[in-house]
Amino acid sequence: MEELLTDFFNEDENAPNLRDFEIYKSDICHLVKDKGDIDFIIDILKENQIRTYWERQWYRESFYLLAMVAYLSRENELPLCNEYEDIRNCKLSEPLYSKDIILATKLDDPLDKKEQCLKEAIPEFLRFNIIESEIRNVC
Repeated sequence: MEELLTDFFNEDENAPNLRDFEIYKSDICHLVKDKGDIDFIIDILKENQIRTYWERQWYRESFYLLAMVAYLSRENELPLCNEYEDIRNCKLSEPLYSKDIILATKLDDPLDKKEQCLKEAIPEFLRFNIIESEIRNVC
C-alpha cells in the first residue's frame, strides 16, 4: 500500500505540498486534542497565527486554522473573532480534498465519493473550499 501511495503522489506535481499539508492538518487536530478546544482557540488567537500564515501567503494553513477556530467556537457557543473578516471573504480556488479521498477517487467512482465528502464536510471548512469531515478522530 505504501508503494502505491508513493507512486500515486510522485505522479502529482503538487504531491509534496499536499503531503506537507496533510501532516499540518494532523498536527493541528492533535493540538486540539491535547490542549482542549478553549485553550487551542486562545493560543491561536493570541499568537496571531492565522494572520501570520496569511501574510506569508500560506493560504491553506491560514484557512485551515481560521476554519478550526470558527468550528470550535461554534461547538463551544463562543462568538467569532471579527479580526479576520478580510480572510473570511476569500477561499481556495479549487476544493481541497484529503489524500485519502484523492486516492479513493482513483480506485472508485470519483463523482460519488466527492459528492459524499461534500455532504459530510464541516461547514466552517467548506466555506474555504477545504473538504474536512473529521477533526476529533486522532490517535
